[in-house]
Order: sequence, then structure tokens, then C-alpha cells
Amino acid sequence: MTTTYEGFTAEEKAAMKEHAQDMKKAARRGSAADKAAAAEQDVLAKIAEMSDEDRVLAELVHTVVKANAPMLAPKLWYGQPAYALDGKIVCFFQAATKFKTRYATLGFNEAARLDDGEMWATAFALTGATPAVKKRIVALVKQAAG
Repeated sequence: MTTTYEGFTAEEKAAMKEHAQDMKKAARRGSAADKAAAAEQDVLAKIAEMSDEDRVLAELVHTVVKANAPMLAPKLWYGQPAYALDGKIVCFFQAATKFKTRYATLGFNEAARLDDGEMWATAFALTGATPAVKKRIVALVKQAAG
């Protein structure tokens, strides 16, 4: 069986371009406080642009992170809301419409402290903003931020 590499999808290419633009924009900002405030405004603006379903979920994630892990700094990462500690992305939200997927995703990177034995989840599908979902996001974010 042979597999041919078809390259990146249009959505993946667009995400990479957004990431490069985000990095350039961040580098041009002034003080650390100015950069942090502007980065959060960028995240809020990106959330405001999302479809209704994605926006509700992204707002939930943003609110939970701000309330339960204030040490995590909001920033855009590949054009999506993300939250970093000491410059390293701990968790991120990926809108369903971003890559035309069935559900939005709450993902965690290597800096997240979710280790649980020899195997653990690093991404979670989000399909609704219920109290139970919020409770689970709170627990995951608190654990991830350490």
C-alpha cells in the first residue's frame, strides 16, 4: 500500500499564516503589560468573530480559565484562543468551524500537568455549555495549570 502526501489543507495553511501574523503583531507591542492587555483583546476579538455555537463554548473556556487559572496568559495561537504559562501554551480552544470539524475542541499541550500514569487525554470534544461541562473544564484547567 502506498500513501501519497497531499500537503496541508487550505485551513491548515490559513492557520499557519494566522500564527505568523500573531507572532509579528506580538513582537511589535511595547511593555509586557501592554502586550498582555493587547493579547487578551485579540483573544476576545477572535471569540467575538466565531459562529454562535463556537462563541458560546469559547467564552465558557475563557471565563473558566480567567477565574480558575489567572496565571495563564491569554493569547492567540494559530488564530485561536490559547492560554500560556511562562510563554508555553498550556491549553487552547479550537472552534469547530476552524477546520470544518463536527465539534469544538479544548486541547492541552505538553506544559499542561495532566499526566496520569502511562496514558491520558490531551484533547476534549466540546458540544455544549452545560453546568457539567463547565465543572469538567474547571477541573481540567486547574489540574493543567498545576
